[in-house]
Amino acid sequence: MIKTEVVEVRSDNIDMDIVRKAGTLLREGKLVVFPTETVYGLGANGLDEQAVKRIFEAKGRPSDNPLILHISSTGQMDRLVTRVPERAVKLMERFWPGPMTLVLEKSPLVPGAVTAGLDTVAIRMPDHPVAKAVIEHAGVPVAAPSANLSGKPSPTSARHVVEDLMGRVDMIIDSGDVSIGVESTVVDLTSERVTVLRPGGVTLEQLREVLGEVDLDPGLINGENSAIPKAPGMKYTHYSPEADVIIVDGRLEDVVDRIKSMAGSLEDSGKRVGILATDQTKDLYARGLVISAGDRNAPGTIAARLFGLLREFDKKGVDVILAEAIEERDVGLAVMNRLLKSAGYNVIRV
Repeated sequence: MIKTEVVEVRSDNIDMDIVRKAGTLLREGKLVVFPTETVYGLGANGLDEQAVKRIFEAKGRPSDNPLILHISSTGQMDRLVTRVPERAVKLMERFWPGPMTLVLEKSPLVPGAVTAGLDTVAIRMPDHPVAKAVIEHAGVPVAAPSANLSGKPSPTSARHVVEDLMGRVDMIIDSGDVSIGVESTVVDLTSERVTVLRPGGVTLEQLREVLGEVDLDPGLINGENSAIPKAPGMKYTHYSPEADVIIVDGRLEDVVDRIKSMAGSLEDSGKRVGILATDQTKDLYARGLVISAGDRNAPGTIAARLFGLLREFDKKGVDVILAEAIEERDVGLAVMNRLLKSAGYNVIRV
């Protein structure tokens, strides 16, 4: 059991003494949790193989699941990759700092523990003032997956981190709730065709504005991916609450009717039911614990709340969560990706 220090650092008034301490801890091989604009990250010195292995131990994460290296300036890229292609430069100029991760050919400097033994590495420059300050003062690229126990919903506030990792890490920096709420978009630039391996805060539509043709990894569509994962979230069950999650997809009126029917049957059988609705439908349900995830016409509102609500349903002790599908456009693609994984692709189409 590690003695975990929990500290508060405001984004608009950064305590540099704490930031410098966090940077020192990272350089020394310790584990530091820090906020990003997407979710909270569990950081370690990305050039220290033993420190990186501590991440896997703290999370209970399979070691063949690669990590993302976080940097504070584009100048750090040259040491970490064999080359930076022109299309990577275009994306970096448009979306960095921000919620986009690039997969490139790695340099010998990057430990195998970071890349799960692959010859590619995933790199991101976060757009959060505390994250940027911590990484800069660490003086090294910081390997950082989401700061939760492996498989659980990602943390969008420090209290989620405390629930999962207290006693497993050296420091937790609390900067309040994150703004985006789903992890970064992961873009593979190592093949002829540019491919999104994980949708996130930078949308497919935005990527296509810059590069033209951009593909989606087939596993994002059918839930099947037999390839060796190049990025987090491709292979293992993720984002799962304790309750079973069932997604209902179809015409909205039909979705509501089916969820009403299912909620009634499940409650009659003794199950506690949670309903993940939207602002447009929350008042249409008479049974079950009904919570709105946000405005289905503004998927960013749902992304910001999704993981926290999955955790909230667990705290309420529900057995089954019935979730309305939303349109897979803009950030809605990332929302549905996370919902599908949380449900193990258990979808009822009506």
